[in-house]
Amino acid sequence: MAGLLRRLLPKRFRKEGTVIPVVRLSGTIMAGGSPFRPALNLATVGQALDKAFSVKAAPAIAIVINSPGGSPVQSRMIYNRIRDLAVEKKKKVLVFVEDVAASGGYMIALAGDEIIADPTSIVGSIGVVSGGFGFPELLKKIGVERRVYTAGSNKVILDPFQPEKEKDIEYLKSLQLEIHAIFIHMVRERRAGRIRADDDTVFSGLFWTGTRGLELGLIDGLGDLRGELKKRYGEKTRLEPVSAGRSLFGRRAPSIALPGFDAIAAGLASGLAEAAEDKALWGRYGL
Repeated sequence: MAGLLRRLLPKRFRKEGTVIPVVRLSGTIMAGGSPFRPALNLATVGQALDKAFSVKAAPAIAIVINSPGGSPVQSRMIYNRIRDLAVEKKKKVLVFVEDVAASGGYMIALAGDEIIADPTSIVGSIGVVSGGFGFPELLKKIGVERRVYTAGSNKVILDPFQPEKEKDIEYLKSLQLEIHAIFIHMVRERRAGRIRADDDTVFSGLFWTGTRGLELGLIDGLGDLRGELKKRYGEKTRLEPVSAGRSLFGRRAPSIALPGFDAIAAGLASGLAEAAEDKALWGRYGL
């Protein structure tokens, strides 16, 4: 009878083994998203993080990261939410890297009290990158004249339909240096006493395998999620995946309205371009 009652209780209330909530953060980090390019941002993961940290019996929260980076703003917002919850709920945060935690992905990983990766995982890429395309010659070839009217001499800075200007590039570089400095500060603060800051390559934007990342102090150990948690908390440790909320009928609550046929057709070309851009971002790390 006692066994039956125990099985009827939700898993988090059972006394069998230690429960470790697991939140998976996967994908390119950006504010928006589309069916062609799902986004990783605070809006998509905030609820799951709140739910995971609300499991009172859990001594730690496991966060699995698989991201090539993206928006530094969204990366910092996710990082801040994790750290705020860790302090508020007094929980240890263990971060596990799968294929890659690079650039913004590594920024999020810094929220962990410990970072554990596979020997073949990719970590690092502590730097800032901006990319785009320029089309001024194309407009000339197809006979299109670009007309822009502004109030403010810098409103069309870095316009892709106009030739590059040296002062525009210098301004963009200054912004990148500011963001890079913030990133470096975060690494030095969170990895104090562990990071090999004397190595000139650490903050250069290079990335490494988990094995080399351990030598540089970017991570704390090599291992996998299940094996590491069972080693720390016992063989009866139960991993409890936590995802976003669901509706009354068990389906995941949609965050946007379903598009009509016209909208799908209109967005097909841009969607394919987004998918190609996403593939290129993952491709930087051989994935």
